[in-house]
Amino acid sequence: MSAKITIHDVARESGVSIKTVSRVLNREPNVKADTRDRVQAAVAALNYRPNISARSLAGSKAYLIGVFFDNPSPGYVTDVQLGAIARCRQEGFHLIVEPIDSTGDVEDQVAPMLATLRMDGVILTPPLSDHPVVLAALEREGVAYVRIAPGGDVDRAAWVSMDDRLAAYEMTKHLIGLGHTDIGFIIGHPDHGASHQRHQGFIDAMRDAGLPIRDDRVEQGWFSFRSGFDAAEKLLGGADRPTAIFASNDDMALGVMAVANRMRLDLPAQLSVAGFDDTPGAKITWPQLTTVRQPIHAMAGAAADMLMHGVEREEGAPPPSRLLDFELVVRESTGPAPQ
Repeated sequence: MSAKITIHDVARESGVSIKTVSRVLNREPNVKADTRDRVQAAVAALNYRPNISARSLAGSKAYLIGVFFDNPSPGYVTDVQLGAIARCRQEGFHLIVEPIDSTGDVEDQVAPMLATLRMDGVILTPPLSDHPVVLAALEREGVAYVRIAPGGDVDRAAWVSMDDRLAAYEMTKHLIGLGHTDIGFIIGHPDHGASHQRHQGFIDAMRDAGLPIRDDRVEQGWFSFRSGFDAAEKLLGGADRPTAIFASNDDMALGVMAVANRMRLDLPAQLSVAGFDDTPGAKITWPQLTTVRQPIHAMAGAAADMLMHGVEREEGAPPPSRLLDFELVVRESTGPAPQ
């Protein structure tokens, strides 16, 4: 077996000191461009892979980013993980993914992790983005964090988001533009800030179009397929039913479509269905689901990038933030309102 390539080999190959190689590997500033190029060329030629434990011991960074999640949508969680992993790999970091039950004793779950895991920062997904116990624990331990889609207190720490209210407004406008005046809406998990923003966007669009917002056309969901199924049974159970249903995420929209199929409703001729997120399930169902493409992958990557490059801010300045674009994806599940 060939000997393991070490940082000493890279230094010898590139003709610089071990300290200089370390500075290049850690992407530290004030290294001459030609020196950086020589080191990177030596790393590539020798196929050198730095040991993450050694790098951690040698400096102040652990090269580990955490993701804390508590979300019933597997598609959303998967996209967050993939987005964060892709960005971490570009910088030589690794990702730790930890589920947190926000309905249990959060302090008992978070405290041991922070005590035993040395992380350079944590990405928080909804509803943990707004969980006071989680935020307080991270701040108490001095662990940097970035919140994805926080529902409030945006001046507290760094965040990445999209305009959920505007996105829901545009989707509702799309349904109204197809001639739908009787639209049902399924609210997302009540602890997620985005749920309230999406509900408000629906209300805004209905009011701007001069359409009534009926209490019996709005149901509470939990961002799960089952909650969408249950809500759809209520919305579609009577003779007087809406001609369109807008669910606050794709999983709930798929639950609506399951009920509609069981009732033998022709989609979209008799009922239009729209979702939110553009998860993989939106494209494999039939008809394919009209939805809002939320840049989940990009938001997670941006959050990881912010943690790897620092989220410090000057006194009195707002925290670092990034607002990413959404896209309306119109597919076969929505069509003109039935006459």
